[in-house]
Parts: sequence; structure tokens; C-alpha cells
Amino acid sequence: MGEIDDAIERADREAFTKDPPKTLKGQIGFLLKQFGSAKAVAQELGVTPDSVNRYRRGARKHARADVAAKIDDAVRQRWQPLVRKRRQKQAATTGGITVETRARFGYTAPVGTTDDGRFRRLTVHLPPEYAQRLFDARDAGASDQQMRGIIAEGFKEVYFQDGGGRAMGLSDVEINDIDYLDLDY
Repeated sequence: MGEIDDAIERADREAFTKDPPKTLKGQIGFLLKQFGSAKAVAQELGVTPDSVNRYRRGARKHARADVAAKIDDAVRQRWQPLVRKRRQKQAATTGGITVETRARFGYTAPVGTTDDGRFRRLTVHLPPEYAQRLFDARDAGASDQQMRGIIAEGFKEVYFQDGGGRAMGLSDVEINDIDYLDLDY
């Protein structure tokens, strides 16, 4: 996963209307319902099916730290998919998406202006069409670089050109060296 994909995942997790199971037994029970078998859960987590069954029965109360992290991550990725989809649909049709980042922005500009990239900390609300393009690209398996391009294009239009009010000679914006990137919708 790339930085943009991770940011979308974090934003999705903030949408939960009900907390995911916290106990090991509850988490394994949920994963068994999702995957259908102990063998499939074991493959996902990198443990044996016997271990999965011990967790399910409560014979093991605690998993190793690395396995516990994988279990928690697997549960959170699959928890409340309809709530996630509803929030994404709302962002893509009416709400838009807010991007907060600290990254190096470079751009192509007319001769006589500086196009040296520099770090900026920006919080920009992008219109719904950019949210739709971002979600579509993610669902299609786009690379992190392609998703950065969508966000950069949105920044160019909304922030740098102010919707057509300035910097019209600006032709290309690039996002590089991302310190952090968070999304909200």
C-alpha cells in the first residue's frame, strides 16, 4: 500500500458507527464469518489453522504481538463496509474531500518564474469530482503515483490557480517527498 491508499484507509476507519470487536476471540469469530474457514483466516494471518481454532475456542487468550497486529488490521479492513461505501459515495457526489499534507510541491510554470519545488503544509478541500476520481483509481488498482497525480491536479486547480483566478500559466503540479498526508470526508 502507498501513502495515499493508507490515508484513504485511515479516513474510512474514522467512519465506523460501531467499534470493531476488541477481544481476540471476538476478532477471530468475525474473521471466520468473513473468510468462511479457519484455513482461510490462517492464510491471511500467517499462522496455522490450529492456532486460529485455539483463538476461537479461547484456549489462547493472547496472540503474539505481530499476529495480534495482523488480526486487528484484518478486522478493521473488513469492518462495516457499507458505512465506508456510504461515506465515500457522499464525498464523491456532494461533500468532496479534504486533503491535509506536508510535502514538496514542484510545478511547471512560464519562463521567468521559479519552478523549484519547496515544502508546503496545505489543507485544501477538493470538489467531489476529485474524490470520485481518487476512489475510482483506488478501486481500479492504481499506483500511489497515479493517485498523487489526481490530488496534485486538484491542488493545482483549487489552491494554486484558485479556481481560475490566478497562476493560469501553471501547467503541471507534482507532489513529492510527502512527510504526511491525511484525508477527511
